[in-house]
Amino acid sequence: MQVKSQQAADLIADVLPPPEYVIEPYLEVMLLREQPQRIAEVRTRLQKLHADYTTRHNYWVGANLAPELKRGVTEATHAPAAAFWHELESNYLPAVQRGDRLAADRSYATLTGYYTAHRQQVDALVTTATTYQSALEVEAAAVLRTALIWLCGLAALLLVLIVTASYTLLRKVVRPLVEVSDVTARLAIGEQATVPHRGRRDELGRIADAVEQFRSASAARTAQDARSAAEQQEVTAALSSGLLALHRGDLTAEIRGEFPQSYVALKTNFNAALAGLRTLIAAVSESAARISTGSGEIAHASEDLARRTESNAASLEQTSASVAQMDTRLGATAASAIRTVERADGAITSVGNGRTVAGEAVQAMTRVSDSAKDIDDVIEGLDKIAFQTRVLAMNAAVEAGRAGDAGRGFAVVADLVSALAMRAEEEAGRAREQLTATQAGIVTAVGLVQRVDGALADISTDVVEVHGLLKRIADDNQAQSTAVSQINAAIGTMDRSTQQNAAMVEQTSAAARTLSSEVLALAEQAARFNTNAETAPRARTTREQHLELAR
Repeated sequence: MQVKSQQAADLIADVLPPPEYVIEPYLEVMLLREQPQRIAEVRTRLQKLHADYTTRHNYWVGANLAPELKRGVTEATHAPAAAFWHELESNYLPAVQRGDRLAADRSYATLTGYYTAHRQQVDALVTTATTYQSALEVEAAAVLRTALIWLCGLAALLLVLIVTASYTLLRKVVRPLVEVSDVTARLAIGEQATVPHRGRRDELGRIADAVEQFRSASAARTAQDARSAAEQQEVTAALSSGLLALHRGDLTAEIRGEFPQSYVALKTNFNAALAGLRTLIAAVSESAARISTGSGEIAHASEDLARRTESNAASLEQTSASVAQMDTRLGATAASAIRTVERADGAITSVGNGRTVAGEAVQAMTRVSDSAKDIDDVIEGLDKIAFQTRVLAMNAAVEAGRAGDAGRGFAVVADLVSALAMRAEEEAGRAREQLTATQAGIVTAVGLVQRVDGALADISTDVVEVHGLLKRIADDNQAQSTAVSQINAAIGTMDRSTQQNAAMVEQTSAAARTLSSEVLALAEQAARFNTNAETAPRARTTREQHLELAR
């Protein structure tokens, strides 16, 4: 194990650069000289290496080493290393940071000198440590051989002591214990034996005395067990007789013989339990009779209630059918009322349209009457024109007569114009007469149309009232239909409840009959027990009552 540990330490020393050796910082300095742009990264790395060096240096300062080794690691190698770190941090890194190549080269040469001196001291320290380690190995081998010799001697002495102690223990303790153990085993199985080594004053003698006391107590206990066995046999025989009688159903078979003093309480408890059981069986018989009577009455009442419930269910079913028909008829009536209301709505619309048409006719006739008045004015104007034309024709005829033969043709024209004017006056008179008759007819028609409009207004009012009445009738029919539907639903619920009640009554009746049968079986079981001279007739009477109720 020590060799493997040393190999692991050597492996770590071969793989990793030691913190006390500034070879890795010197390598970083060389790389930085070639790549000065890595100054920030290298500075961080060098700070960590310096911190590791300081930590290990402080460790070795406080370590318990040989004086020559401690002086080499804390003084000889430390002096050039400390100078190396001071030159590195004070001159080289600032020069590289400034880009001063000459100052950096001078500082690099100084660092190389410090590193060379440090390495020489490290090599010397390694030589000293190797020599010291070889001396330690020689000394350790000598100490190990001496320790092995002493261990072998101690082992031989310990073996002799163990053999001597084992023989003494076997002769003085183990064999006597085996003898006492054999005697104890024989006493445990009931054999007679003499306990050895009772006169000894040690722990084995006390064990032998205890075994002797155990033997004496065992003999006394054996005698006591024999007496107890005889008493138990007597008590067991009496209890067997009483239990056999109890098995046959005889609850009067009490124990009357005398029991040993330790078993008197058992006799008393047995007789008390038998008396309690006798009382319980009698009470069970009486209770069974009462329960049977009650269950029979419940069964009869349940059957009667079932018949009535079935009758009520049939009545409810008929009522439900009648209410359903009523609901159907009310629904049809409500539908008819709704259709009538719709027809009334159409009639109201038609009457409103008729009144609108009548109003438009009145307006049209009024316009025609106004136009007739204008025509009358036109005819009157034409009449005046015809009169003036006739006057002019007369004046023209007078002037033509004055003119003589020269105005004869003009006179003929004047006569024709006069005749035409007279005819125009006659036609205008006839037109006025026709227009007057037309105006009278229009006035009569307007009056009739207004009367029709009034009649339509009355019809509209009556139709609105009829519409309101029909609407109320429809609403009442709808409310009645809803109420009848609710009544029908309630009757349906009552019908289902009645059917459920009938089923529950049937279950109750069946349960009552089952209870009566169970009580009959219980009474028959109770009748098997003999409690006293009066119990048997009573049990037979109870059974007959049960059978009658069951029927």
